[in-house]
Amino acid sequence: MIFGNIAGKGKINLSEAAEICFKYYEENDLAARKPGSYPIDGKNIFVNIAEYETETEEERFWEAHRKYIDIHVLMKGQERIDTAFIENMREKPYDADKDMLILEGQAQAMISMLNAGDFLICSPQDAHRTAVHADLKNKVKKCIFKIKTDY
Repeated sequence: MIFGNIAGKGKINLSEAAEICFKYYEENDLAARKPGSYPIDGKNIFVNIAEYETETEEERFWEAHRKYIDIHVLMKGQERIDTAFIENMREKPYDADKDMLILEGQAQAMISMLNAGDFLICSPQDAHRTAVHADLKNKVKKCIFKIKTDY
């Protein structure tokens, strides 16, 4: 996992695909887009725009992916993201069509508060539970870049 802020991303050694995502973010007004999925490089790199209200950790679920790396970039609101390694979790059946591995277990770490401009990069071995209240329930808008692992 890599946690950072858009303003300081130049100090992090990122992959070419991650650089493509951040460049796309900087050149497009994603906060103005409606929720949905937008292609950048076909199925190799795309971005999902999501809007939701945060919930308690008991209301949220753990997930990981096998085919895609996630780059969560918060655009509006605040949220907490809990993290763990999948080898420390109990796996439920994997949904290959959705590239969704649901997990059960305990947090090993958390990003206690993501604000606008903060990002979290999750590799396939990184379990994450998103949309948790950072402080109080609030509305969030964020983009989740998806990078195919064999890109």
